[in-house]
Amino acid sequence: QVQLVESGGGLVQAGGSLSLSCAASGTTFTIKAIGWYRQAPGKEPELVADIVDDSTNYGDSVKGRFTISRDTAKDTVYLQMTGLKPEDTAVYYCRGRTFSGLNYWGQGTQVTVSS
Repeated sequence: QVQLVESGGGLVQAGGSLSLSCAASGTTFTIKAIGWYRQAPGKEPELVADIVDDSTNYGDSVKGRFTISRDTAKDTVYLQMTGLKPEDTAVYYCRGRTFSGLNYWGQGTQVTVSS
């Protein structure tokens, strides 16, 4: 079992920055991919960014503005968000996927960007 706990998020004005953290615990050695998804009201979940092995992937809408990083010693993944836009408003979820294909999700953290 893997547990994921997000922190960070909140309210920020457009153009501002926020950082999210996702602390993993449990059988973290089973994780192959870890990253962030988001879901805005009335919209489908979308990939924000993830790390698969040593490769990073970003959703098209956040490329150049968001940066994902990982501290393996702390089993923590970070998402640095800059140049935030109102359309970035969503609940952000941390997701870990194991080598066997199991998905684990955090509880989610709200990010709200005001115009």
